[in-house]
Amino acid sequence: MNFSRMFGLGLCLTFFSVAVLAANKIDSVRIWPSPDSTRVVFDMQQKPVFRLLPKQGALVTLEIDGISEPKLGKMSGESELVKSIRVQKVSGKASVRVLLDLSRESAEKAFALPPSDRYGHRLVLDITDIQAEKAFVAPPPVSKSRSSSGSGRDIIIAIDAGHGGHDPGAVGPKGTYEKHITMAVAEKLAALINKEPGFKAVQTRTGDYYIYPSKRPDVARSKQADLLVSIHADAAENRKASGASVWVLSLKRATTEVGRMMEQTEQHSELLGGVAEVIKDSANERYLAQTVLDLSMNHSMTTGFDVAAAVLHELGHVTKLHKKQPQAASLGVLKAPDIPSILVETGYISNHNEEQKLKTISHQQKLATAIFRALKKHFQNAPPADSAIAQRRGKSDLQLPEQRSVPVRNNASTAPIVSAPAKPTPATTPVRVAGPVLPTGSQGSGRIIVHKVKSGESLSMLARRYGVPMSQLRQINQLKSDNIRIGQNLKVPQR
Repeated sequence: MNFSRMFGLGLCLTFFSVAVLAANKIDSVRIWPSPDSTRVVFDMQQKPVFRLLPKQGALVTLEIDGISEPKLGKMSGESELVKSIRVQKVSGKASVRVLLDLSRESAEKAFALPPSDRYGHRLVLDITDIQAEKAFVAPPPVSKSRSSSGSGRDIIIAIDAGHGGHDPGAVGPKGTYEKHITMAVAEKLAALINKEPGFKAVQTRTGDYYIYPSKRPDVARSKQADLLVSIHADAAENRKASGASVWVLSLKRATTEVGRMMEQTEQHSELLGGVAEVIKDSANERYLAQTVLDLSMNHSMTTGFDVAAAVLHELGHVTKLHKKQPQAASLGVLKAPDIPSILVETGYISNHNEEQKLKTISHQQKLATAIFRALKKHFQNAPPADSAIAQRRGKSDLQLPEQRSVPVRNNASTAPIVSAPAKPTPATTPVRVAGPVLPTGSQGSGRIIVHKVKSGESLSMLARRYGVPMSQLRQINQLKSDNIRIGQNLKVPQR
């Protein structure tokens, strides 16, 4: 091959490469606002080659290669953060620049997404409203809201409707979006909670917008929630899969999050609350902070497991169960070691029959009612000490986090919990105890037994098992807190 032919072939390849490069196009622009950020999605014909240029004041510029025509296509959605979007040709290059005029201080990041079953190639620009983000996950107030029913505070339940905005979640065979099901159930659950004296519901999202899963616990924390309930609908390739399930935080994820928070002074102080003023961030005292956080994590995981088991019991009355025991997983929305959290899969939206049920208002109401009943029963049996419900029952003693081993496998973040919570033993059922029966006593039947504390047991668990109020166990054993230790002998009055 001579030089002229090689040069001609190289020139053709160059023209071909340029032609391919310039064949990309912006088909449409979708704007998805949320309370603290806005996502701008550019639907592309091919994988985008782009650069986020240095910001100039309130002007954000994206340079996209391989586009010859400065057109944005169809635009949908709007946001107060984005005043305008325009496009211009880059002189001498097969590129365009997309310019976004913003209304206030922000932070931006851009990335490409590959085609999915619903969308093609996408270029995504996430714009965080710095001022709104601070307000959205602001530090909690000094005290929680007083109950509308009198003294004491309301028990606060944070309800998280999964997915939202540009993220529809799973899609059923008939095109039902998971985000619509989760929002419907969440709103019904919130309405039931707000009608109940001594309870208050807060929602992580109140509209069709997206919140990062890892940020949802932060919203719950900012509202000082006693529990986070995330609502979802499952999906699987096997369209025959069906039934509800409930998930809790895995021990592996919780331990990782505690370690991460220990390294972040701001979150570390936030989680410790008033204790942070006493525990300084010095190397000699960090072990004490670690202990406080570990106790908080232990209490949260114990509570989360108990609530999950109760929710499954109630859901079993209104729908089929896919898993009859709580399952542990390393999910972003379940990352908070300081907030008891559960994730409820209301059913398989990928199953034709369950998709139809999940779409109906009546079934959504049944699901919400079942979850509400479980939450109500749990907090009536074990209310926070400063809540109106506890004070009405005379529980004024400070309840500290319980020490209980959490029955989760350490070797797999998605492994199911391997044991169920102890079920209350009826008063008429003989109880085998690790200790002698004392002939004296003035409560109930006049009998007092001695129970030797075993690994995995807590004061609340023993109170439920023997049908005795926790306040009575504290009083008869002269306990100053709810902490008990393995091998400790506890007096238990018999009813």
